[in-house]
Amino acid sequence: MLTATGILVLVVLFFAIVVLFSTIKIVPQGYHYTVENFGRYTRTLTPGLNVIMPFIERVGRKLNMMEQVLDVPTQEVITRDNASVAADGVAFYQILDAAAAAYEVSGLENAILNLVMTNLRSVMGSMDLDDLLSNRDAISEKILRVVDQAASGWGIKITRIEIKDINPPKNLVDSMARQMMAEREKRAEILEAEGSRNASILRAEGEKQSQILQAEGRRDAAYREAEGRERLAEAEATATRLVSEAIAAGDVQAINYFVAQKYTEALGKIASAPNQRVILMPLEASSLIGSIAGIAEIARATFNDPEPNAPGTPTTPRKGGTGRRSAVPTFPGGGSDT
Repeated sequence: MLTATGILVLVVLFFAIVVLFSTIKIVPQGYHYTVENFGRYTRTLTPGLNVIMPFIERVGRKLNMMEQVLDVPTQEVITRDNASVAADGVAFYQILDAAAAAYEVSGLENAILNLVMTNLRSVMGSMDLDDLLSNRDAISEKILRVVDQAASGWGIKITRIEIKDINPPKNLVDSMARQMMAEREKRAEILEAEGSRNASILRAEGEKQSQILQAEGRRDAAYREAEGRERLAEAEATATRLVSEAIAAGDVQAINYFVAQKYTEALGKIASAPNQRVILMPLEASSLIGSIAGIAEIARATFNDPEPNAPGTPTTPRKGGTGRRSAVPTFPGGGSDT
């Protein structure tokens, strides 16, 4: 049986354990505890082992100092152009001042949530539907700036606000789809028209360049042809001048050569006519043979060859107008040049 002394010892031991536990406070990492002295805030306990005065001080609020997330429920928003959309999002915040977050606002998370929801409706309601659907980042930035400024007195920092979904009504989505298709068809037609125009321009440029090149080619060809005719005329003029000089010097062979050449060229043109199958020539065969014999005589006289019908006759160069007779070609009509 326990005696009175034993009971007293147990009471004292229990009291000592209670005092010890009420004096020593262990704060986990990521949390801050506020200390109240008879209900008044005195200080904040940081992570680790802390000691407070038993029965006089007590832990007031236990605050999570890590970054936290709040899910913003779906909100019905009427845009500036009277379109009804449903939008939701998330908000990230972090407590920086434990005392302000504990004693400056009641229901911290609820206050942040309502602040985000009201500003979300306000910002989205001031925008048109097209801007609303294409500028989520701008919407989030505006809401973040307003909410962070309003919550700064609560000792918290709003780090991020993100819009998760913006859902217009189904009929509005169908209208937007039709509008998108019409816009894409319009752009396709514009691109096709621009392509056709560019192709026409390129074809016209190509034809223009081709005509320019052809004209330049014809011009060069005409220039070269004229140059050839000029050179041919100069050669003929030179040949005629030389023949004239030979005739003036009394060389009868030059006359025979000139006439025989023209006569042979005329015969060649008659024979090569494409529209003739039968050629009627009012010439005696003896005249043509005589012409050819005259040309041969001219060649022999030029190179000082002996007559072919006088074998064994010694070769004697001709001097002036003496010596053997000159062979005179016979031309059509039976005439001669002497």
